Parts: sequence; structure tokens; C-alpha cells
Amino acid sequence: MLKADTRQFAVAADEDPPLVVALLPYTPRHRAMAIGVVAGMLAVSALLAPFVNLQIGRLDSFLPVVQTVMSAADLLTATLLFAQYSVQPHRALLFAASGYIFAGSFAFLQTLSFPGSYAPNGLIGDVYNTPAWFFVLWYTTFPLSILSYALLKGREEQSPRSVRRNIAITLLCSIATIALFSWLAIGEVEHLPKFFTTGLMLQTPLSNQFNIGFTLLGCFVLLVLFVRSRTVLDLWLMVTLFAAIPNFLVAAYAGSARFSVGWYSARGFALIASCLLLSVLVTEMIVLYARLANALVMQRRERANRFMSIDAATAAIAHEIRSPLGSIALNAETAQQVLVAQPPQLEEVGAILNDIGQASLRVNDTITSIRKLFKDATDQPTITSVEEVARQVLRLLQHDLQFDEVFVEREFRVDAPLVHADPAQLQQVVLNLIKNAMEAMASAPRNCRRLNIGTRMERHSFVVLFIQDTGTGVPAQDRSRIFEGFFTTKPSGMGLGLAICRTIIERYGGRLVLSKSGPQGSTFEVTLPMATSSA
Repeated sequence: MLKADTRQFAVAADEDPPLVVALLPYTPRHRAMAIGVVAGMLAVSALLAPFVNLQIGRLDSFLPVVQTVMSAADLLTATLLFAQYSVQPHRALLFAASGYIFAGSFAFLQTLSFPGSYAPNGLIGDVYNTPAWFFVLWYTTFPLSILSYALLKGREEQSPRSVRRNIAITLLCSIATIALFSWLAIGEVEHLPKFFTTGLMLQTPLSNQFNIGFTLLGCFVLLVLFVRSRTVLDLWLMVTLFAAIPNFLVAAYAGSARFSVGWYSARGFALIASCLLLSVLVTEMIVLYARLANALVMQRRERANRFMSIDAATAAIAHEIRSPLGSIALNAETAQQVLVAQPPQLEEVGAILNDIGQASLRVNDTITSIRKLFKDATDQPTITSVEEVARQVLRLLQHDLQFDEVFVEREFRVDAPLVHADPAQLQQVVLNLIKNAMEAMASAPRNCRRLNIGTRMERHSFVVLFIQDTGTGVPAQDRSRIFEGFFTTKPSGMGLGLAICRTIIERYGGRLVLSKSGPQGSTFEVTLPMATSSA
């Protein structure tokens, strides 16, 4: 029963949706929503294009309100992306999060420096060019960060550092970059090219050149992201990048002075794009949380039903075995009394011993029928890949490995390592060995916890799967007994795991051994014959 449940769990692990939005494939519904938003922005841009340079008056409260909200939304988005990384550590997410840190920080710094926002001449920098340079930094660092995300996504390289340390390093690098560029835009602005020379309303030709550059950069990043797009995050990042491109095109073609229709609409689109992605992330996380909650309820219900089934099965087994055992005990007591009697009644003793033998055979038949029942229900050998089974187990235990900060090295060196075995039972063996390795490394320093799993060929006809840890090792006096039933070195263990694992492997003509153990760790090896075409 337990093995059948394991098979169902293994299948479910491959079919369940990802646990984070960053890896959630987008659906036709998501695509339709994104196309609708893009079409709406295009329509509004087309309507506003003839009036892009129309001055509608200076509204000092507009910029601080809009860009403060935008900055808060971007920083919240970065926080959510870091949270996604902590669950599913893909390095690309760090670059996406850093892009939103840049966007939120430079947007707020531009608000502080903009004349009329928090002070008549701004709180920092000069009146004319510091806000413009913060705008340039804003729309340069963000697309470059998203470009890095697009190029790195899909790579599952595991960092030897912990998740928290990677997030901290990303934050420190982002803050240092923001501080450096802010110093240049504030303290060294007189040495930088000028966007305004005679006032706030008239821009130099440099502004149009930058608008063209922003358009080309945005289109290039959008193209790369489009080619590599797979997830909900990719889709809405494309919408966010697209939101700025129409305004850059219009500004480059017709010019866009401050406090004009084009100037106000550009910030309106940026606000919509920032809040849109944040809303999508929050919504999809709520949906995923609801699915996980429902799955957890179903799992608990299934576990309760399984325990009830186990209880009923053990009660039936106890009933079937208790009767002949009681008969054996009664006959043994009677035989003792007959032997003590004078003279001993040997003929009656023979009959009693015959009854004891018959009762023991009934117990054996009961146990044999129960084992056959479970074996027929669960043992379904087929040609399967040892490497794929190991990868499935690593995916199942990925969160536990991350939580315990165990660095995993994969050394799968056998091409098509196919064997003839039940995939679910083989998965149970690998799962048990990896969990034992994790428990063995629990007392090791966090930076020394390394799990090495891989395959190799042996004598050109056997596949060897090895699992090596850096734990404390198995004591020398216990190494010959660890595969015995009911022997354990754990305070709360039952001592059945390795015994069952060896039984499963030997059933398919293989062997499970402890090949090496010492203070630097242990290595377990599973050896199975390679599958042949006639298997």
C-alpha cells in the first residue's frame, strides 16, 4: 500500500504545476489579457500622438504622487521576486529583482530632484539636468537587468552559496550601483552632457538621441524576451517593456517637453505597467496558494484514509494470525501437561505436535498470501532510466535540500542508463538513501553539506548509481549490520528503511552496498543490470 502511494506521489510530482509564478507557463487567457493591455496602450498612444507637445500646465503634485506610488510598486515587485527566488532559486530571478530595485530607486530619486515636487528647486542635484539623468539611469538599468534575466532564464545551475547569501549579495551590489550612479548624477552633473541649458521647457537634441537609444534598447530586450518567453513573468515583463516604447517613439519623432501631454502620458503608462505586473504577481500567487491549500487538505484527507486502511488491514491480519497462534500456545501448554503425566501419553503428544505444525503452516500461508497480494498490486517492473528517477527524487526534495542548505553535485555520466525495475520502487530506494544522507549531514557545518549523486558503468553491463554525503559516516562496528532489519543508529528509527531498499534492489538482480564510510562521509551504491531488448 505504501509503495502504491509512492507511485501516485511520483506521478503527481511530475504533473503538478510549478510552485512559483516565475516558472508558471502562461495560458491563452494570460496571452489574451496581455494583448488586450498592449492594444489599449497603442490606442491611447495613437490618440495622444497629435497632442504630444501640447502644454496643459504645470501640476507639481502629479510627479511626486505618481512616481512615489510607482517606486513603492517596483520595490514590492522586487520583494516578491526575491521571495520567488527563495522558493525556486533560479539566478535569473535575482537580475529581474535587481532591475525593479533600480527602477524603484531611480524613480524616487528623480522625484526628490525634480523642481516643484518636494521643494521649489528639488531636494538634491541641480534644477535642470539631475532629474533627466535619473530618468536615463532608470530606463537604462531596468531593461539591461531584464536582458540579463532573459539570457539566464532556463539555466538550473545551483549556486554553492545559500539562498539568503545570494539575495544579500544582490541587494548590496544593487545598492552600491545606485549609490555610484547617484553620486555621478548629483555631485558630478556639471561634467555630464546637458539635457537642458536655458530652462525647464526646452530640451537639447541630446534628449531625442537618448529617446531613440531607449527605443532601440527596449525593442532589442523585448525581442530577446519574446524569443525565450515561456512563463507568466516573461509575458508581463514584455508588457512592461512595451509600455515605454510608444512614448519614446513619439518623443523622438515630435519631441516631448516637460508638462506636456506626452510627458504626463509617459508617466501614466509607466505607473500602469508597474502596478499591472505587481497585480499579476499577487493574483497568481494567491491562485497558487489556493491550489496548494486545496492540495494540502486533500493530502491530509488521503493520509487519514490511508491510516484507516492500514488500521483495517492490520486488524484483519491480526485476526487471521491470532487464531492459529492461540491454538499453538494452547497445544504447547497441553503437550507440557501430557509429558509431565505418569506415564507420559506419547501418542497424544504426537497428535498435539501435528496440530501445532498445521497451525504454523496456516500462519505461513496467511503471511505468504498477504505478501503476494501487495507484491502483485505494486510490483510493475518496466524499462526505466536510473538517471531520470534520481532527477525526479531531487525535484521532490528540492525544497528540503534548499532549506537544509545542501549543495547538490550531479555526475550523470552514463548515456541512457536503462534498467528493468519498478520506477516507483526504485524511486523509493533513492528517496530513502538521499534522506538518510541529509540526516547524516544535519550536524555538519552549513557550508560543508554536499551531496554528490551520479551514475557510472561497471563491466559494461551494470549501471551504478552512487550517493555520497559529507556527514559523520557510519561507525565501523555498525557497517556490517546497517542492512539488517530492525537495526538502526537513529534515536527514533525503526531500522527497516535500508533493509527494504536492499530487498527491492535484489529483487531486480542488483545489489545495494555501503561502498565507503568515514569521518568525511559515506557513499552508498546501487548496482543494477542494464536492460536488454528482451527485458
